[in-house]
Amino acid sequence: MPSKHVRRITPRPKKNNKEYFIWCDESDQSGKFFSNFYGGVLVKSEDLYEVMQILQKVCRRLHLRDEIKWQKISDHYVVKYTALMDAFFDLVKAGKIKVRIMFIQNANKTTYLHDMHKRDAFFILYYQLIKHAFGLIHSNNSEKEIFLRLYFDFLPYTLKRREVFKQSLVNLQSLHPFQLARIKIRKRDISEVDSKKHLLLQMLDVVLGAACFYLNNKHKEILQEKEQGSRRTRAKEKVYKYINRRIKEMKKGFNMSTSTHIKSGQDHWIHNYRHWKFTPGAFKTDTTFPNENILFGAD
Repeated sequence: MPSKHVRRITPRPKKNNKEYFIWCDESDQSGKFFSNFYGGVLVKSEDLYEVMQILQKVCRRLHLRDEIKWQKISDHYVVKYTALMDAFFDLVKAGKIKVRIMFIQNANKTTYLHDMHKRDAFFILYYQLIKHAFGLIHSNNSEKEIFLRLYFDFLPYTLKRREVFKQSLVNLQSLHPFQLARIKIRKRDISEVDSKKHLLLQMLDVVLGAACFYLNNKHKEILQEKEQGSRRTRAKEKVYKYINRRIKEMKKGFNMSTSTHIKSGQDHWIHNYRHWKFTPGAFKTDTTFPNENILFGAD
């Protein structure tokens, strides 16, 4: 039976408000070498209509009417997904979309970690992503306020813990750097959504999936798989390599496994695409941990 086509939603910017729309997702909480992958896609309100029109048009041309996901990639979808990623990264290169990918290297073991931090790690890392990854505090030199609209794929915890998390995001606007940048966050503008209905969440899922796939050496599992699984892995590797090539066109010397280099005097907002290898304030490196990851980024 053919799958039901998904109706994708385009949020409507509020009149007279300057807004940043940010879609957030996470993946691979316990990878072999890297874990806790978090990502965000940001589009300014004045660019939203153009971005959505371009991506929706490509989806229609490619007959991609169902949810777009990294895990769906197979031989049949390689050409379609690379074409879609081509349109997506054209928009990133043009500055219409900003992308942030954050992850933790397993060899770096956090020290002095309290039970509360372990329990709330999921939300703490999301908080860090919103607070720091985009460089929001450097994004506004005007007198006009900018409102954040935050969209999270459904959060997998109790209502009480989700509400506490959302309030912590609202409280960001009271921090002095956010006040200086006139960044406003209202609780009603923080939403949990169905990724099937949000195309930019689906784009983020593919980029996150590609990073998880490569950094955790899943492209080297082919010999251990049956023929069908091997074909799917090779298909994913082709899409990963295309994504990596598009990133390196924008950032010479880009290394998938570490934080994207930033020149002295620049801030994070200036970059359209960035990786952030999150390092806790206090940690020690486990020297017995497999060090195969030092080769990442070489291809």
